[in-house]
Amino acid sequence: EQSFAWEMTYHFILGFFFFFFFDGQGKPPQLNCTFLLLPHSPKLITTSHVLNTLTPKFYVALTGTSSLISGLILIFEWWYFRKYGTSFIEQVSVSHLRPLLGGVDNNSSNNSNSSNGDSDSNRQSVSECKVWRNPLNLFRGAEYNRYTWVTGREPLTYYDMNLSAQDHQTFFTCDSDHLRPADAIMQKAWRERNPQARISAAHEALEINEIRSRVEVPLIASSTIWEIKLLPKCATAYILLAEEEATTIAEAEKLFKQALKAGDGCYRRSQQLQHHGSQYEAQHRRDTNVLVYIKRRLAMCARRLGRTREAVKMMRDLMKEFPLLSMFNIHENLLEALLELQAYADVQAVLAKYDDISLPKSATICYTAALLKARAVSDKFSPEAASRRGLSTAEMNAVEAIHRAVEFNPHVPKYLLEMKSLILPPEHILKRGDSEAIAYAFFHLAHWKRVEGALNLLHCTWEGTFRMIPYPLEKGHLFYPYPICTETADRELLPSFHEVSVYPKKELPFFILFTAGLCSFTAMLALLTHQFPELMGVFAKAMSDIFCSAEFRDWNCKSIFMRVEDELEIPPAPQSQHLQN
Repeated sequence: EQSFAWEMTYHFILGFFFFFFFDGQGKPPQLNCTFLLLPHSPKLITTSHVLNTLTPKFYVALTGTSSLISGLILIFEWWYFRKYGTSFIEQVSVSHLRPLLGGVDNNSSNNSNSSNGDSDSNRQSVSECKVWRNPLNLFRGAEYNRYTWVTGREPLTYYDMNLSAQDHQTFFTCDSDHLRPADAIMQKAWRERNPQARISAAHEALEINEIRSRVEVPLIASSTIWEIKLLPKCATAYILLAEEEATTIAEAEKLFKQALKAGDGCYRRSQQLQHHGSQYEAQHRRDTNVLVYIKRRLAMCARRLGRTREAVKMMRDLMKEFPLLSMFNIHENLLEALLELQAYADVQAVLAKYDDISLPKSATICYTAALLKARAVSDKFSPEAASRRGLSTAEMNAVEAIHRAVEFNPHVPKYLLEMKSLILPPEHILKRGDSEAIAYAFFHLAHWKRVEGALNLLHCTWEGTFRMIPYPLEKGHLFYPYPICTETADRELLPSFHEVSVYPKKELPFFILFTAGLCSFTAMLALLTHQFPELMGVFAKAMSDIFCSAEFRDWNCKSIFMRVEDELEIPPAPQSQHLQN
């Protein structure tokens, strides 16, 4: 693609040069460009005559128009590169002009030779580009909406909220919801885009449960005696109100406690009936997800309100009660709470269980492991002393842990070192991406500042990781190559006012540099022609005489014909013996 881009650049410059040559009738020249090369061409004489009769005003208008057009192209190319990370001209050239010019796609030519290793790496790339639920996500009503009220900015994107709606439908609904009026209303509420419509639907679901109704459940088999009882409270309605209507964490905690009371009762009833059929099993799975979600959010409320030890106990009990539900990543909530208590031995015990080669990694696991190793040496670390005596074993372990963490997510150090400003973390993150780095640094920056010298050690060593992996998109050191899809996904997850961190840093495309140089050059010519019209007119006529001279044409023809012979590898004509004599 790079060689093709340079080829298209050559054709672009050549076409731009031909644009300024016209025949006597003012028509553009034909596609056959031999009129510029062959001597004694009548068109060439006509072009020379036209150039000699042009006034300086024409050159001012010509150079000014060229500067304006190239400036507009430069602005568009720069905007397209900042938004999409690539050059528009290069993308169009590779995508549309290559097939017309007979280019061959390397991917299609190598399909028959693809190996199993390539397919494995593709599957790994797809799994690494998967969007995950942020285990430390904030509350919409009590935190995200308050940010919007104060700043007037939306911290969540439509794509992020749409993913949350899909998660809620997956976790909080099942196929038998239409049999219960309140659950049927909530099933529609999770699909609503308008927040006020969702909140109104949740209140409506709770009002239905306030009405006493006759439930046709016989007390004894084949009996005519029926039991009258209240419908169970709708736990998912309380969840929605706690997430979106509550304006403080304390209000959210009260609603979650009511949801816990209703959700625990539904869970116990469905637990007794889960083996009676697939419908009951799906309902029990839904009730389990609801109960785990409520207990986890209650623990997060306790953590926000300063009751950290209570939050740790709730998280530990939840992990013991539901050890197989790893989709919520409760251990990351536990790690953050333990770091707040400075219980580093307990943090190490959790890491020993979850920092396993067979388990998926995260920035929380990698950087927490690096923080614990840096804590042992950071208070006495000095870069000057380390350069003189070398690194000790403990310091080497700490540096290697930092390199491992930076290789997994290279965006985190900029936020920990406050080289980039933090924003509110999104509800979903992309592992190894900028969204994960924001979510980690938002909660863990205080823990790094609490360890004396940890940020200094990180500042001195984190950039050394890039020397170990000079080509991160092709080959990694401890992890798979860095996925190329992170920038696109992060732009969808993060708000528009945030400048997305890109790794590896992309260089400016050639066409942006070319249009910038062309705009500057033509603007300079326009200024000189306007200030010194007679001098620039003489210069233009002199240049036209040089290009129209016979010596230049003969030299240009010979050089082009020699180049064609070299590319086509035309052998020299054999000479006969008579000619040699």
